Amino acid sequence: MKILEIREKTVSIASPIANAYIDFSKMTCSVVAVVTDVVRDGKRVVGYGFNSNGRYGQGALMRDRFLDRIAEADPQSLVDEANDNLDPFAIWKTLMSNEKPGGHGERSVAVGTIDMAVWDAVAKIAGVPLWRLLADRYRDGVADARVWVYAAGGYYYPGKDHAKLKDEMRGYLDRGYEVVKMKIGGAPLAEDIARIEAVIDVVGSGRNLAVDANGRFDLDTAIAYAEALRPYDLYWYEEAGDPLDYALQAELANHYDAPMATGENLFSHQDTRNLLRHGGMRPDRDWLQFDCALSYGLVEYLRTLDVMADLGWSPRRVVPHGGHQMSLNIAAGLHLGGNESYPDVFQPFGGFADDLAVENGHVGLPQIPGVGFEAKSALYEVMRSLAE
Repeated sequence: MKILEIREKTVSIASPIANAYIDFSKMTCSVVAVVTDVVRDGKRVVGYGFNSNGRYGQGALMRDRFLDRIAEADPQSLVDEANDNLDPFAIWKTLMSNEKPGGHGERSVAVGTIDMAVWDAVAKIAGVPLWRLLADRYRDGVADARVWVYAAGGYYYPGKDHAKLKDEMRGYLDRGYEVVKMKIGGAPLAEDIARIEAVIDVVGSGRNLAVDANGRFDLDTAIAYAEALRPYDLYWYEEAGDPLDYALQAELANHYDAPMATGENLFSHQDTRNLLRHGGMRPDRDWLQFDCALSYGLVEYLRTLDVMADLGWSPRRVVPHGGHQMSLNIAAGLHLGGNESYPDVFQPFGGFADDLAVENGHVGLPQIPGVGFEAKSALYEVMRSLAE
């Protein structure tokens, strides 16, 4: 049993949308195929992966460093003999050989993308959905049958007035979502409040709306928004300041009693430990948004969940960023609190399997081996073209 080849390509997910910090006019992502010598049901097993939006494709890093490390490794050193399968932990260790600690920027995305494809292959070799494999290995066989999801959108867009924003949010409700998320910080405070009120007119309550500043604010602005947002009783107030400014996050907690969320731009278990030690996050109400595809993959994610447990946090307080099927499997198999969803943007990577409808804010799980990419036809076409 061995990995024959790892292939990668960069694809465009560009669109004219923007959040408070960046636009997506030139956004790309990497797609990876891990080709194995294993055959199941008459077909060679290929594991697939991609990185979440916002961090661009990582092909150069993969080609320059990471792929050669797997190609040059003893194939037997990458095998989990006890389970007659590939060993994601040994593969991860090989990818990260000769890498200094710290510096969790772009390399964490490159490794996380490859790691996703490895786990897809591992579950396919085992003949089970990834969520089932994770539940069996790490949660005594107990998986969630459905996962809570919210619809992320509300981006700034040329010509997008309040009527169009309301139409967008109404469309999410029509598709079964109960909680939606919108961007703030890309307009003056008064305009953002008017946008928030327009969305609440559609979703019915601030408890059905989360807002996301994408790290745009300094402390004074973050506090000003907190004071303006407080009367609306929102689902959460997300990433007000720079993700590494733990002092800002901790001070903001003194001015905002309602739930806050952050973590999508933290990429290691060490970052998680620092946030929970120094960021003023509250385990009874706040939310963590670590994204495995951006943070060295599931191998590192398991370490992150261990750090959370050591510091008194439940995995139910994690709702991963990214809106992808990998996080859906992790959420179900490892008992997280839910998953983000992109029903309309970042296609074909956003959203879930074609036959899985959102009902009452929850989505079911793919029943095919692996992550379930093959059940999302438009995405699988992109992936299959790489493997073939």
